[in-house]
Amino acid sequence: MDLRFERLKPLFKDDFKKIQSLKVLLLGVGGVGGFCLDCLYRSGVRDITIVDFDSFDITNQNRQLFSELHLGETKTTALAKHYPEIKTLHVKVDKAWVENFDFSAYDLVLDAIDDREAKIALAFKCHKKLISSFGSAKRLDPTKIEVGHIWQTKGDRFGAKIRYELKKRGFNKKYTVIYSTEEARCKENGSFMGVTAAFGLTMCSVAIQKALRL
Repeated sequence: MDLRFERLKPLFKDDFKKIQSLKVLLLGVGGVGGFCLDCLYRSGVRDITIVDFDSFDITNQNRQLFSELHLGETKTTALAKHYPEIKTLHVKVDKAWVENFDFSAYDLVLDAIDDREAKIALAFKCHKKLISSFGSAKRLDPTKIEVGHIWQTKGDRFGAKIRYELKKRGFNKKYTVIYSTEEARCKENGSFMGVTAAFGLTMCSVAIQKALRL
C-alpha cells in the first residue's frame, strides 16, 4: 500500500478499494472546488478530472489554494503541477457544455460552479450522481453548513432561485446539495476561507461517503 495513505487504512479498511477506484468529475476549482480537490487527492481517489476555465487572480488569494504561486496562470494548468495524477479540461462550464458533455464515465459529478443555468442543466442531466454546492460567499460561520437534497435547502437566495427554476421546468427528482443556513452578511462578493474551504471539505466527505455505498 502507498505509504501516503497508511493513516486511511484503519478508517476505511477494505472499503478503501472503493475510494481508489472512484471516478470523479469536479466542476470548478476555486474557493470550494480547490479544497475539495485537495481532500479527494489526499484521500486516495486516483481518477479525478477537473474542469475550469479561469486563471488565478490576485483577488483569489484570500481563499484559493496555490493562487499566490500561479498568478495569471490557468487553474487547470497550475493545479496539475501540484496533483500530477489528475486529468484536466480547460473549458467553461455553461449550460451548452453541460448539455453536450457525456457524464457516463464518472461515478460522481461534483458541482462547485457559480453559473445558475449550468447548475440547473446538471440537475436534469445527471442528478443521480450529482453533489452540488450552493452559496458559500458572504458568510462567516462554517457550523451553519448543512447537507440535504435539493428540496430541503433553505436560507440561501441563490438556492431558492434554482429550486424555483427547477420546479417551474418540471424537475421533481432529488440530488445532494451542500448549503448554509447563515444569512448573507454583505451584498458584495465578500468571501471567507473558513467557510468556502469548509464547503469544499464537506463536498469531499459527502463524495467519499457516497463512494462507500456504491
